Amino acid sequence: MTGKTSLAIETRDLSKRFGDVRANDQISLRVKAGTVHGIVGENGAGKSTLLKMLFGFYAPNSGDILVNGEHVSFVNPADAMARGVGMVHQHFMLVEPFTVLENIILGAEGSHNLDQAKAKARAALVELEEKFGFDLPLDEPVEHLAVGVRQRAEILKALYKGAEILILDEPTAVLTPQECEQLFALVKLLKEQGKTILFVTHKLHEIMAVTDDVTVIRAGKLVARRVTAQTSSAELAELMVGSVVVREVAREKHADDAERLILSGVSCFNSQGQKALKAVSFEVRDGEVLGIAGVAGNGQTELLEVVTGLRQISDGEIRFAGETTNSPSHMQDPIALRRMGMAHVAEDRLKTGVVETMSARENIILGYQREPDFSAHGVLKLKDIADRAEDYFESQDVRPRNPGLNIGSFSGGNQQKIVIAREIARSPQLLVIGQPTRGVDIGAVTKIHDQITELRNAGKALLVVSADLDELLAISDRIAVMCEGEIIGTMPTEEADEKTLGLMMAGQRQSNDSVSAIPTSSNDGASTLPASSQEAS
Repeated sequence: MTGKTSLAIETRDLSKRFGDVRANDQISLRVKAGTVHGIVGENGAGKSTLLKMLFGFYAPNSGDILVNGEHVSFVNPADAMARGVGMVHQHFMLVEPFTVLENIILGAEGSHNLDQAKAKARAALVELEEKFGFDLPLDEPVEHLAVGVRQRAEILKALYKGAEILILDEPTAVLTPQECEQLFALVKLLKEQGKTILFVTHKLHEIMAVTDDVTVIRAGKLVARRVTAQTSSAELAELMVGSVVVREVAREKHADDAERLILSGVSCFNSQGQKALKAVSFEVRDGEVLGIAGVAGNGQTELLEVVTGLRQISDGEIRFAGETTNSPSHMQDPIALRRMGMAHVAEDRLKTGVVETMSARENIILGYQREPDFSAHGVLKLKDIADRAEDYFESQDVRPRNPGLNIGSFSGGNQQKIVIAREIARSPQLLVIGQPTRGVDIGAVTKIHDQITELRNAGKALLVVSADLDELLAISDRIAVMCEGEIIGTMPTEEADEKTLGLMMAGQRQSNDSVSAIPTSSNDGASTLPASSQEAS
């Protein structure tokens, strides 16, 4: 570092095109060395493309990248790492059966003798852990670790490989509030040790809490630079979307209505034959949003599957619209449930929500392709489908405005807009949603939340699973917390707060008037999560 105000990373008129789409248009980014620099923008704004060029996944069509004042040309991520640029991806790049130590040295063993490579790496890692305050179980398989511990393993891996510049892509997406606090403390320590951090997030309060400067990207262009202390979340939101962001739909009061969905003592096994749900009971009423909170991997996925007819239960009963739809002896199929008035926004849209190789136009009818408005006598009504796609793209502000593109060509947030539009268009009696706004920008988050509230106000029932406590507090009437496949507690939203919910997510049960501690286990002493919460999501 040549000086406190020198630039760790600089781009000059950096551009990247994909066919006719200009993902990055002459972006000139300036990141001071030894600072935490935030990058924000809507979905499809070009953030991911920029990061991928900085880390060697993409080569720019034009423009320059400078690292510590020197021009660089990255062919692949190994080139970026060789120049001191590391990246922690939103979806961790770890081999789950491998230990932390094995993951850290993977690709950088430095010897054909693995035992020698491990011994050499262990000594170096002990020094790094002491310097940066890590306390990781180096010999523990990653699959046994909590999400926050995995993230620290990714960061330690980047530091071990010489990262002086660290890119964090949506780093808090799957963390509890307590784990977020630990991450922020680590980021500040890294900064104090002279590291440069690029912090990319959709959560503007995090930008305000942890960054020194922030860059705003909109529609592929850099539209603003701000010193964080001299801006606000409201200004950044307006810069991101080009207009003032406000909630338009007010929540209306509802009397207790009919129970639309009832789970009674529901248990099931996961795909590995382990007990995933343990005697889960709750109800969702018409005109109500029931939010489900919890650290990823604590049964939320299996809960969504048993409710929507994708997994059979081993004990208990599920009733929807007055009928038993899932029991140990019978499971209703998803098509029948759709026709009964249930709609489903899958938590993993690429796995179960869309077909990535099909066009967006084709994806907007998935699950409804046999319905009369889309087909007659087994023949698709292509014009009606095209018209519906145009309506969805306009109403949801999907970008780019080309339904003929493969849905895999769209950003994750724009894919989510398409899936949400498809499922709410039929005004379902029950909408089951997994992670409604994961990877979605603030403007789209507001619209999705408004659509959820509109359905609620219209007397529909909604079951929402989300890892984002701010989201659940904003849209839910009641919040239930899952841990180790059980419902730890349920409370009205007006009585809930992030601290209480975070403690429950970490395994502390709700008592009548407080949250009471129960024994929890941890693999490394740094995490308070119970053992089964440390499984992969």
